[in-house]
Formats: sequence, C-alpha cells, structure tokens
Amino acid sequence: MEILTPCYSKEEFACRGDDLYERNVRPQIKQSDDRKFVVIDIDTGDFEIDADELVAGDRLRKSGAQMWVTRVGSRYARRFR
Repeated sequence: MEILTPCYSKEEFACRGDDLYERNVRPQIKQSDDRKFVVIDIDTGDFEIDADELVAGDRLRKSGAQMWVTRVGSRYARRFR
C-alpha cells in the first residue's frame, strides 16, 4: 500500500475540501445521495459518492489523491460520542 504524504496544512486541507464540496459537488447531489459519503481529491476536484466510505475512497486512491471526506446532509463524516 502506498503511503501518501500530506501536501497541505490541516487548515488548508479543510478549506480546500469544503470549498470544492460547496462549488463542485453540492450542485450535483441528488436526494437519493442523502447520508452517503463524498470523497474529494482536493488537488483535482475529482470526487466519488458512495454509501460505503471505503468504496468511494478506493476509487479515488488509485490516482494518489489527497482525499477530503464528508457526508451528504452533515457537517461531519463521522461523529464520536
């Protein structure tokens, strides 16, 4: 398995991910995508949507993506209690 080195600070990473989600992904979201995971390559803007976070990530990982993960209809991909 290839180990990816982060190219951005945590703040820049989050800012780029949120911006790409709002500009490129959100307009393409369908009602049937609610609660699915969105994985975005913050370098290219490519993204995948799937109910399974790992499946969506695996489709992007093949390109060496810097991946930002979020969930449709939520501010967070996961919630810890």
